[in-house]
Amino acid sequence: MNAIGTLGSHCALQVLKGAKDEGFKTILICERRREGLYRRFRFIDKRILVDDYRFEYSFSENVQNELHDNNCILVPHGTYISSMRIEEIEGIRIPFFGNRWILRWEADRMLKERLMREAGLNIPRSISIDELDGSSNGNGNGNGNGNGNDKANSLVIAKLHGAAGGKGYFLAWDKESFMTQYNRLVSKGIVKSIDDLYIQEYVLGVPVYLQYFYSPLSKDLELLGIDRRYESNVDAIGRIPALQQEHSGIDEISYNVIGNSPLVLRESLLDEVYSMGERFVYAAERLVKPGMIGPFCIEGVYDQDGRFVAFEFSARIVAGTNLYVNGSPYSYLLYDEPMSMGRRIAREIKIAIGSNELDKVVT
Repeated sequence: MNAIGTLGSHCALQVLKGAKDEGFKTILICERRREGLYRRFRFIDKRILVDDYRFEYSFSENVQNELHDNNCILVPHGTYISSMRIEEIEGIRIPFFGNRWILRWEADRMLKERLMREAGLNIPRSISIDELDGSSNGNGNGNGNGNGNDKANSLVIAKLHGAAGGKGYFLAWDKESFMTQYNRLVSKGIVKSIDDLYIQEYVLGVPVYLQYFYSPLSKDLELLGIDRRYESNVDAIGRIPALQQEHSGIDEISYNVIGNSPLVLRESLLDEVYSMGERFVYAAERLVKPGMIGPFCIEGVYDQDGRFVAFEFSARIVAGTNLYVNGSPYSYLLYDEPMSMGRRIAREIKIAIGSNELDKVVT
């Protein structure tokens, strides 16, 4: 293999810059409307123009033939999951860096919860629609168990399945508030039924996104960065005093991700960060062969007691790694050179090719 490619979105720039730094030819599958952006970057060797990122365009027979002829390895990211059905992703005949089968577990909230429980992560309790009518919705402590006795008077958050970047998320505190916002999503065509939503108790805390890389070659887990997301308009509303919020006329909250901010944790928290990552790797190996390969992210909040509650994972590179194109404080502790997540992926592929172990890092 001598080329690395991906879709022109999400984190394509750092993936291809890292690939070029490691000596690979770089290929971008690019929507025609975005070509003007990506023409600016000289580290992109080849652009394959398509009309849309839906499977029938981005991975048509002609596109896949061209990738195959260039001995290309694909790097998946969130746009794959948001633009294509999981069966389509699994059926792409070009080698993926990473475990393509684990993307199904990321895209399905119930499978996601199962894997997180298997990893022994502290997760919020999932809530059924019937529990919003006054029966228990958990005690809000983020232990994933609930005590079965509390009245439904604490917040829940409803999320879409898949990688939606916060689109369609909303908070509710009872069945009436849930149905009001659910019906709004239906009217906009964002959801078709309640089954399109996953309801979880809302845990108050500092949102933190832990960026890991696991190497099947060295068996090492690396922490390469940490970030926070800036979501509009929910983060902007926090700047408005409560009295003014009440009279603002704002009746719809958006969790749409606009960007990311760097974060450095207290050093005393890092031991548990590594432990969570290792447990996740072991759980993935048990449940989704061949297990975790390369980048992944555990996403959650630190509560007032400094305890981490994990509400998501992403089983591939995340956009928060774009903060660290020249490396992060954590990658610098491991490497005496700039090491983005994109470059770390290319480095792993390069090592695997050199040791004749490519089958360990691609599927």
